[in-house]
Amino acid sequence: MALQKKDFVEIEFTGKLKDGEEIFDSNIKADVEKMHAGHNHSKEKHDMNVKPFVFCLGEKMFLEGVEDFLIDKPENSASYNIEISPEKSFGVRNPKLVQVVPIKVFHAQRINPTQGDVLNFDGKLGKILSVSGGRVITDFNHPLAGKEVIYKVNLKRKVTDINEKVKALFDFFFRQNFEFSVSANKLIVEVPTGYSQLLILFKDKFKEILGLELEVKELSLENKKEISQKIKDKVEEMKN
Repeated sequence: MALQKKDFVEIEFTGKLKDGEEIFDSNIKADVEKMHAGHNHSKEKHDMNVKPFVFCLGEKMFLEGVEDFLIDKPENSASYNIEISPEKSFGVRNPKLVQVVPIKVFHAQRINPTQGDVLNFDGKLGKILSVSGGRVITDFNHPLAGKEVIYKVNLKRKVTDINEKVKALFDFFFRQNFEFSVSANKLIVEVPTGYSQLLILFKDKFKEILGLELEVKELSLENKKEISQKIKDKVEEMKN
């Protein structure tokens, strides 16, 4: 059967510029090591970043060009080289995103901007193109905007297990896992105090993607102690 929108898949991938061999994105160990060669990154950091990626097709969890390509492809494992235009990868360059930022903005943060610096402006990355007097020309385009890219994608499998799907969404939306259970058409999630409102914001998304109603329960102190004890008991069981 062919893959469809809202199917979950597991992939390995490596991204390169079409006009070069430099790797800019990967979750394959050997390619991650090449990508970080010459930089001060520990082996542990490489290993931490290397794992297969599970995501839902058609939900903008990965590059649009890759998602569009995989839809209607066979479910069985395969390898593809996918050429992607700027419109479906990192966007076309927008001249309006090259802006003049007064140098006093940097000085207020005790920063001396220099050409080539990439800085974080309230969550948006900007590259310093030039510094002249009190004017700092800053490019807020994505570094790969306007570039054609090639992604080598190894389609490992179609993911059908509901627990894997839930964990993939937790990782994508929240960058962490929560205790959960699935009963009939309901996803029951147990979260620490203060997290419930965050999860509720994604209630419609879980319904749309998984067809499950989201119910969030905040853990009481007693719940936390009980879970902690269960974990300790499990560890002791494994030792024996």
